[in-house]
Amino acid sequence: MASTNQSPFYQKAEAKFLTAQTDEERLVYLEEMIKECPKHKSSEKMLANLKTRRIKLKEKLEREKKVKKSSSSKTGIKKEDMQAVIIGKTKSGKSSLLSLLTNAKPEISDYSFATKTLIVGMMNYNGVGVQLIEVPAIESEHYDKGIVNSADAILILVTQLEQIPEIEKKIERTAGKKIILFNKIDLLSETEKRKVYATLQSKKYNFIIISSKTGENIEQLKEKLFQSFGKIRVYTKEPGKEKSNKPIILPPDSTVKDVAEKILKGFSNKIKETRIWGPSSKYSGQVVGLAHVMRDLDVVEFKTR
Repeated sequence: MASTNQSPFYQKAEAKFLTAQTDEERLVYLEEMIKECPKHKSSEKMLANLKTRRIKLKEKLEREKKVKKSSSSKTGIKKEDMQAVIIGKTKSGKSSLLSLLTNAKPEISDYSFATKTLIVGMMNYNGVGVQLIEVPAIESEHYDKGIVNSADAILILVTQLEQIPEIEKKIERTAGKKIILFNKIDLLSETEKRKVYATLQSKKYNFIIISSKTGENIEQLKEKLFQSFGKIRVYTKEPGKEKSNKPIILPPDSTVKDVAEKILKGFSNKIKETRIWGPSSKYSGQVVGLAHVMRDLDVVEFKTR
């Protein structure tokens, strides 16, 4: 793009255009070049060329935006037995919370809209894996309502009470259990904390006040989140051995047969005897049938044919 007889302002914008890393940046500098380009007869062709490039660049960006939106629901994230999303406005502490709760290492930044993609982590709760997904800020163009609508639980992270109704309007179609997390309580006085707690309680929210910086009430959050899924944990054991470290996650009222089929499809047909220990048993090592209903923290032992 020739820049002969152009002003220093035009030449500066052109230099930035040529070294820009993204199309969004190129469009900004292209606008500057059009603004600084002389409006006389000899530069008409150059100006027309710049405007044509602007149209093509805008069309390209619009196409990319549409593709991004159409594919947003196809995230490629395999849903685990228990999946929760963390949503909230920009700078509410979503990345810090994800980092605190899981093995994920998201970028934690002081600037707004730092998260532009879904970030996945696994939270360990007493040997149980809970899939947590940080969603870009709810007011961002990168916000993915598809994953929010399908999640089992939604952690609504706020730093001001006024943010709650604003966010609730945008998630009316969600089916997951909602938990309000009032974050950054390390910045509040004890009196302010009590006021926030009393207000949330008076409105009958399912909530917890936390600090993702100091870790205050994080263990209570883990417990509340797990309970929100309404699942039961069943441990298996081999004869003469200790129970497994990792439980099988099942819906409430699952039976012995459901446990066997979760282990391996068709496995229930091979079972000769089943013994159980725990809340659903009348005594330790009780022999039960395939229709026996399991309860949370039961231990089951199978003997095969």
